[in-house]
Amino acid sequence: MKQDSQQRLGGRRQFLAGVGAVAGAALLEPGTGATVALGSRSAVAAAAGPMERVRVGAIGVGGRASLLLEQLPEGAEIVALCDVNVPRAHAFRERKGGNWPVYVDYRRILDRADIDAVIVGTGEFQRVLPCIHACMAGKDVYAEKPLTLYVQEGRALVNAARRHQRVIQVGTQQRSMEINRLACELVRSGGLGKLLEVRAVNYGSSQPTPSPLLPEEQLPTGLDWNAWLNQAAERPYNGQWMGWMGWRDFAGGEMTNWGAHGVDQIQWALGADASGPVAVTPVSEGPNGQVVMTYADGLEVKFVLDQGPMGGAVFIGEKGKLEINRNKVTSNPPEIAQKLLEAVDVAEEERKWSDALALWQARHHLQNWLDCIKTREKPVADVEIGHRSVTVCHLANIARAVGRPLRWDPVAETFVGDAAADGLLVRQRRQGFELPEG
Repeated sequence: MKQDSQQRLGGRRQFLAGVGAVAGAALLEPGTGATVALGSRSAVAAAAGPMERVRVGAIGVGGRASLLLEQLPEGAEIVALCDVNVPRAHAFRERKGGNWPVYVDYRRILDRADIDAVIVGTGEFQRVLPCIHACMAGKDVYAEKPLTLYVQEGRALVNAARRHQRVIQVGTQQRSMEINRLACELVRSGGLGKLLEVRAVNYGSSQPTPSPLLPEEQLPTGLDWNAWLNQAAERPYNGQWMGWMGWRDFAGGEMTNWGAHGVDQIQWALGADASGPVAVTPVSEGPNGQVVMTYADGLEVKFVLDQGPMGGAVFIGEKGKLEINRNKVTSNPPEIAQKLLEAVDVAEEERKWSDALALWQARHHLQNWLDCIKTREKPVADVEIGHRSVTVCHLANIARAVGRPLRWDPVAETFVGDAAADGLLVRQRRQGFELPEG
């Protein structure tokens, strides 16, 4: 038995040595190097009996990631931090008065037997690879949104989660808001009568990579530039790249940023959590052009609003109009929203979401994740849901790019008879940052 255990541990070390070559793999401060065989829980936790506190490692300690760590419910504790921008991780640790070890290479987080789960709060272009490796290492995952940079890596992540039986909660926290749940349920159950159309904000896209590339600047101390680039093409450091959300190499712009929230509410309200539209049509030209999505029942979702609910959409039915936004609903006639709110403990909801970080609040969403880690149930924003929602955002950007109507097969997750558009469902990944085969 001892020999079998040693063989399993050796195999795990080989796995961690081989996944996603990341430069600057040095451990900045002492930490355990213990390894365990894959499983639903670490060997240490299993020996201790029922899980009382979920022990969390942080992969990424930037602005949003820091908020998540600060909002961790009492049922979890931080064990270690990892960030390719080392001063950022140290700043968080000092601000919170912690003594957690800090790593550059996220594989050191995954190799720790005393970590049950990880919060991956990196940029979207850096997110999927550590999430997949976390699944392979037997860790559960809270993955911020937008979940993916392109469609095919999303399916790869879902497959990894299912294969390794991991709990992945996607950071679309409106799924944990009671008002949003009831509003989407109202639409889905026919409370507006037959839906006539849905109108959403025309979220903007990102900008193409400049040519020639931005000039090289002095690399800041403590930043592992190779690891920061992750799958993106190699280039010299320039501080402007750190505003990554505006560049196509790193992000899908507001269409995937705020759109990940708004589209998620549309998918939820339409009962399309495991599906999506069947056609995508650009109705105006340009990278920020208006787009119309058509679902299998003929319903059109129109991304046409210059202003509107960034965290939702306007649902127009035979009985009236309902606007769903973050923790908020309005309607015409007003009786629709009033009746919906009667089913909500408004005072309790205001208490839960009324602090200074209300717009970015995630504590209750994190609590659902922790609960599901213990029960092994799917969380409210399961990885399949997050993948399907951001896929719709990617489809909008692809339709803008090709400038022609596209037919989409939500089962096969390919375009119908359009090889050129299919080519945009995947990105070329830099050597050393490929997704694991299979």
